[in-house]
Amino acid sequence: MTITKYIKGYIFYSEQDATNAREKCDVYFGIPVSPEDVTQNWCEYFFAELQGFYYIIFDESLRHIFGEPLDLEIHYTPIVL
Repeated sequence: MTITKYIKGYIFYSEQDATNAREKCDVYFGIPVSPEDVTQNWCEYFFAELQGFYYIIFDESLRHIFGEPLDLEIHYTPIVL
């Protein structure tokens, strides 16, 4: 069973690009202040395995850095325990 989730966000086609985007946010917001801080990253990226791309979910604080978000359609297979 595949589930589809509709979100706003930003797409990256390599993990390095997603990592660079996350680091760009961290630098912009000055995070982390020290290595002991609980918050180490401003945002996190995810991998859309069935589609083969990485993405960051839109938050209003990211608009200033990345611009307008895209409408994304994420497909995933839930893990059944």
